[in-house]
Amino acid sequence: MSLIEQGIGFGLIQASIIAIASVGFTMQFGIANLLNLAFTEVMSLAGFVAYATLSHSVNLWLSLIVAACVGAVSSLAISKLLYDPFRRRGAKPFTLVIVSLALNLLLQNGILAVVGPSFFTYPVTLGQENIRVLHARFSGDELIIIGIAVGIMLALHLLLRFTQIGRAMRAMSANRDLARSSGIPAARVEAVVWAISGALAGIAGVVLFLNVSTFNPATASSFLVVIIAAAVLGGAGEVYGAMLAAVIVGEAIGITSLWIPSYSTVSAFVLLVIVLMLRPEGVRGILNLSREAA
Repeated sequence: MSLIEQGIGFGLIQASIIAIASVGFTMQFGIANLLNLAFTEVMSLAGFVAYATLSHSVNLWLSLIVAACVGAVSSLAISKLLYDPFRRRGAKPFTLVIVSLALNLLLQNGILAVVGPSFFTYPVTLGQENIRVLHARFSGDELIIIGIAVGIMLALHLLLRFTQIGRAMRAMSANRDLARSSGIPAARVEAVVWAISGALAGIAGVVLFLNVSTFNPATASSFLVVIIAAAVLGGAGEVYGAMLAAVIVGEAIGITSLWIPSYSTVSAFVLLVIVLMLRPEGVRGILNLSREAA
């Protein structure tokens, strides 16, 4: 296996984790018009809940479901109990960003107070043996992470394209006021979005912790900048754009890590700046340009 193939394989794993997280993040922004900086702390909370269940010999798949439920309930509670009261009082977007940042710090330190500053490792593995796929080698854990991401992206596609709630979500993302005037129950749809995006945060937290060798309460927070980069590159609020951008960002990190691993994350932002300079709409703008040319 060549060095480039190794980097592409590593990038694919990173892209899978980024895709799950960035899609959930951009769904919240697209529907609620809110930059929720506490998203990664929901990931961390769900990831540690999964760690607790795994420590009691619970099956990994059941722990993943538990983490998704924790993420969904937590996100919905945050929306209803914190963000909604501020929005009803007419809080400006910048105020909500500051509130989400405060919540980020509160949750991170709350988790730290409970679990301590130690490093942890999931007490389960799906197989560390190398499996060769298309000239790249993956462990059992890595293949499971990729499979989970592909399955979730497919499920979201079917939800958005072929269900009534999915069409309502797309309508609200395009024009919230028009969707509400057309009879779409905006509050109900937004609650569903918060629950789905929270579940994605929970799953992302588990796969992130499963992929790294050790983790602590700050591990998920360090992932926030990468999530934001993918969400912005894909076009804020664009689910399909976030999926494609996750692949681009993940591969940029994977290939860059071969030569300058300490600055591999920086490559995502260099790429982001270049794309936004050419097409401010991000990947969505490039795709639209391609369709026009065709």
